Amino acid sequence: MSLETLLSFTLVAALLVMSPGPNGVLIAKTVPTSGRAAAFSNVGGFVSAFFLHGSLSILGISVILVHSAEAFFVVKMVGAAYLFWIGLKALRDALSRKAIAPTVQPARNKRTLVRAFGEGFLTNALNPKVSMFYLAAFPQFIPAGEGAIAASMMLVATHSLINALWFGAMIMLLAKVSRAAGNPSFQRWLKGVTGLVFMGFGLKLATLRP
Repeated sequence: MSLETLLSFTLVAALLVMSPGPNGVLIAKTVPTSGRAAAFSNVGGFVSAFFLHGSLSILGISVILVHSAEAFFVVKMVGAAYLFWIGLKALRDALSRKAIAPTVQPARNKRTLVRAFGEGFLTNALNPKVSMFYLAAFPQFIPAGEGAIAASMMLVATHSLINALWFGAMIMLLAKVSRAAGNPSFQRWLKGVTGLVFMGFGLKLATLRP
């Protein structure tokens, strides 16, 4: 793979990562409510899901997913239901009268980190748009022949690195203002906005067509 090809893919992937989406919303919710460690666990889930989708694309399973209306519909609806459930849960927490104490730091709890990783992983693993991105990108940027698999994994690694750098910077920025935004009223407001946005993403994904 030439340097020019890799740089071209990097630009496309960077624009995709930086565009507003469920990942950014999840990070914006996690940092002030659960801490930096949980947010980095979210990012770990993102990256793991990217490699899963990349591997499936390389093996050709994602081709079946996109070309099979039934398979695409199942994965699409499961992903949409998961995003909608996250949004509904956040909205329920926002409407709850239970105060969220700013001194609580659940990110230090190992179970919270595992849950945060799972949220990041499922948010992307159940999103067929990630597979569709790889299926659209691989034919344009990888060479045909023996080096196709290695080139494909390099593209997945590049996409994952851009994702980690972008959201890592976002986490550090949000962490600096988390004290000012750590009061219970702000956290309820944030959960409410997050819930509505995630529910919107879920509905949008449910109407997505291959």
